[in-house]
Amino acid sequence: MSTTYPIKSEEKLKKFKEYYLFIKPVCRNYAMIILGLNTAFRIGDLLSLQWRDVFSEKKNCFKDHICITEQKTGKERSVAVNASVSDALYILREKEIHREETRYLFPNGRKGSGHLSRSQAFRIIKEAAEYAGLEEHISCHSLRKTFGYHAWKQGVQPALLMELYNHSSYRVTKQYLCIEQDDKDRVYLTVQL
Repeated sequence: MSTTYPIKSEEKLKKFKEYYLFIKPVCRNYAMIILGLNTAFRIGDLLSLQWRDVFSEKKNCFKDHICITEQKTGKERSVAVNASVSDALYILREKEIHREETRYLFPNGRKGSGHLSRSQAFRIIKEAAEYAGLEEHISCHSLRKTFGYHAWKQGVQPALLMELYNHSSYRVTKQYLCIEQDDKDRVYLTVQL
């Protein structure tokens, strides 16, 4: 089994994100990628999201947090909705005909028969990755890892990332970041005392 990598290049990440917005417009796929990158949910949790998780019918507005119980850990998780997620949800809601509270955000396309499967999500991600020229192994888990890598690059402490990911050990979080020699080199070349 090969290792899954985060998308480190900001230029390739931009192409990856924009594929289903401009090149092959499919708002469901675009929203799935944007939410995956910005919430760091595991793919099973991401695909299980329903409209009631992100939109309040009572208030007729999007929620400011997405709250889930993680399938893998059983732990509660609350993620603030940032501008990227909010924009993607607006695009999706504008295009989506069926927006009932219990309808999945990422339906599999068949009338009322559930959400995208992991294999469908994988194919969607691989297609965008190929367009972006990503040669390393990219999978559904890459969305989660990409969040952590870029958060770390922007100065978020690994201990906080461990908490955000609900990891049980720092070692696991460190593996997620996929820190390589070029990352270490940048630190040595940047810090000049």
